[in-house]
Amino acid sequence: MAVRPVVITGDPVLHRPAAKVARFDEELRALVADMYETMDAAHGVGLAAPQIGVGLRIFTYTFQNDDGVAPRGVLVNPVLTPGRISQDAPDPDEESEGCLSVPGHSWPLKRADWVRVAGFDAAGRPVDFEATGWFARVMQHEYDHLDGKLYVDRLNDKWGRKARKAVKAEGWGRGGHTWTPGVDEDPFGH
Repeated sequence: MAVRPVVITGDPVLHRPAAKVARFDEELRALVADMYETMDAAHGVGLAAPQIGVGLRIFTYTFQNDDGVAPRGVLVNPVLTPGRISQDAPDPDEESEGCLSVPGHSWPLKRADWVRVAGFDAAGRPVDFEATGWFARVMQHEYDHLDGKLYVDRLNDKWGRKARKAVKAEGWGRGGHTWTPGVDEDPFGH
C-alpha cells in the first residue's frame, strides 16, 4: 500500500469520464488499497480513482451513517440514482462541501438527500444500497468524479464565481498540480 499524490483541478483526468473496470484482479485490489491509504492520510471521507490520476470508475469512502451500510467501502463501476434536488439556495453553514482536488476550499452546494447506489466491491461481488443525508452527499460527490465533474462544476452562479476566482488565484486550472497527503501541509488543517 502507498499514499499517492492527489491531482488538483485542471488536470485532464479529473475532467473526463472514467473508464469501466474490466478486470477484478490483484492489480485492482492493490489500487483500492492505495486509495484507502491515500484517503485516510488525507482525512477524506471519499476518494475517486481519477483524483489519484487513474481514469477508472472506482471510489472508496469512509462515513458513519444511519442507513445500515458499512461505514467503509469501495464501489467499482457504480450506478447512482439520485432523488430530487431542491432548487432552494444552498445553506453556507449546513451544505458546504470540500474536495481533496480543490484543496483548502469549500463552498455550499445543494444535493439530493437520498440516492440509490449499485455496483461491485473489489472482488466483483454486487453492492446495492440506499444512502441518505450527508452519506448521500458523499456518494454523489464521489460519483461525480467518475463522470469528470467536480463539485465546483455544480455550484450556483454566486458560489461558482467565487470558486473560479479562487482556482485562478491558486494558479490551478491546468494539469501538473498535486499534493501528497501526509507529506505536504494538510490544506484542510486536520
